[in-house]
Amino acid sequence: MSRRDLLPPLNPARAFEAAGRLLSISRAADELSVTPAAVSRQVRLLEAYLGTPLFNRVRGALELTPAGARYLSELMPLFANLRSATAAVTRKRDSGGTLRIRSPATFAVRWLIPRLAGFHRSNPQVDVQVTTSSRPLDFQREEIDAGIELGDGVWPGVHTLRLMPNVLVPVAAPALRLNEKTRLDRQTLLHSLARPDDWSLWLRAAGRTLVDSSRGMKYETSLLAYQAALEGHGIAIAQKALVDKELAEGSLVAPFAFVLDRGHYTYYLAWPAGRAQPAALRAFRDWLAATVRREELPGAAQAPAADSRKAG
Repeated sequence: MSRRDLLPPLNPARAFEAAGRLLSISRAADELSVTPAAVSRQVRLLEAYLGTPLFNRVRGALELTPAGARYLSELMPLFANLRSATAAVTRKRDSGGTLRIRSPATFAVRWLIPRLAGFHRSNPQVDVQVTTSSRPLDFQREEIDAGIELGDGVWPGVHTLRLMPNVLVPVAAPALRLNEKTRLDRQTLLHSLARPDDWSLWLRAAGRTLVDSSRGMKYETSLLAYQAALEGHGIAIAQKALVDKELAEGSLVAPFAFVLDRGHYTYYLAWPAGRAQPAALRAFRDWLAATVRREELPGAAQAPAADSRKAG
């Protein structure tokens, strides 16, 4: 009997988590040792059960719907823990072609995962395992090769690569009909518990000091706060790079001209110093740096320098 024969039956949530994390039915099928048809069938069953589409099929590629992105952010930590527990029991590490990346859920779903298909196309030999957590990175305790961290990029014992800028901007659904003259003290503010200071920072910098920055609705992650904004529940304070797609499409609007650039306090790829870098990590780091430059993000010209320096 082969190891494949010993695998548990495929279930809809497991099929969707793999397909959503990899944004590919065929790659999910390879990871799960089943056929693409089996993965597609389980995803369709899950969509029927939930009563909502989880993917859009755009020009032959998969794209998460807002509901799919929200559901994926909840499932990824659960399956990551399951994979870690299984690895601990079997005492078996994956081959050198597997790259383990940990990221905050909102960044993973809204920035990293939509771009990963490009990495897979140019590096088909590398399997990327993305897990999510809001905890600080700890390379001594976690079995990961690199991680995405929010901060100033100056951390002891790691190398860093600066990614997207951290520009804060209030966003809301167009149906709310907000504009520059809208009084924020009469609106529902949407907060992320993972980023509790964003509203107070923006309000103070914008000179709107009479608004109570603590009032409104609070959500566990920015991902959920953005979804609440999309559904018209209030105004979220967003990292602009994570809602650019919705702003371009018009499903979200930025009613106020003022934006707050947090400068060096942003997202970084971090990996441990003093440890041999696997080829998969080098390929991933180079791809990220090229992606940042290609998208002409502010500060992208500094990426090569940040890539080579040691934080701390």
